[in-house]
Amino acid sequence: MSSVIVIPARYESTRLPAKALLRETGKFLVQHVYEQALKVRGIDQVIIATDDSRIMAAVASFGGHAASTRNDHPSGTDRIAEVAAALQADIVINLQGDEPLLNPSYLELLNQLMLDDPAAEMATLAVPVRNEETYHNPNAVKVVCDRAGNALYFSRSPIPYVRDALPDFNAEPPKFLHHLGLYAYRRDALLKFAMLSPHPLEESEKLEQLRALGYGWTIRVGIVPTAGHGVDTPADYERFVAEYRRRQVNDPAV
Repeated sequence: MSSVIVIPARYESTRLPAKALLRETGKFLVQHVYEQALKVRGIDQVIIATDDSRIMAAVASFGGHAASTRNDHPSGTDRIAEVAAALQADIVINLQGDEPLLNPSYLELLNQLMLDDPAAEMATLAVPVRNEETYHNPNAVKVVCDRAGNALYFSRSPIPYVRDALPDFNAEPPKFLHHLGLYAYRRDALLKFAMLSPHPLEESEKLEQLRALGYGWTIRVGIVPTAGHGVDTPADYERFVAEYRRRQVNDPAV
């Protein structure tokens, strides 16, 4: 089985314009993401998917592989589906272009989940919820799973709801899971997903993964210890730059 990582990258960004091309570290932000993806074992190819000529030129400048896409895609999933349509891969992993410090082992786990369960159309990741703030934060999407590790539901609401006690955030195995926006798809399922109409659950919660559950798909969920830190704002980028420089002091090969 062959697996590829596709990194959707666009120039426009509401909170941090042109963030893919920020290069205070000496490397483009999207280059950092690309280089992390190259560290993932068991992957046959890494591709940056973009509709912007400036990003295409930046990728070419550091020797990366980019695919040009249409500029009318409503989501990153649709963008990677366009790229996947031209590939022969079995598994397609969607890595957002603003995760420059993502642990490569997380993507290895995603890929392995798909290899271990040929019946699953998708796989994703979650991290234990360890505090009340995350549990109640609507921007921190929660997921509940069955005993086999398949997603039952995703919600912005605190799930599972604890009726007669306080939530135990230290329970093992963890009862409460914060969903991370990383996905692996069967290539054929990804192409079909892009053609499906939004499901009412998806429209209500504004969560794309509920389209898959609404149509009866299986989504495997792997649990990892910590969440990554994406770059969405200028403050996020400054934190990344500081962390990158700190790591360089300890390991100049970073």
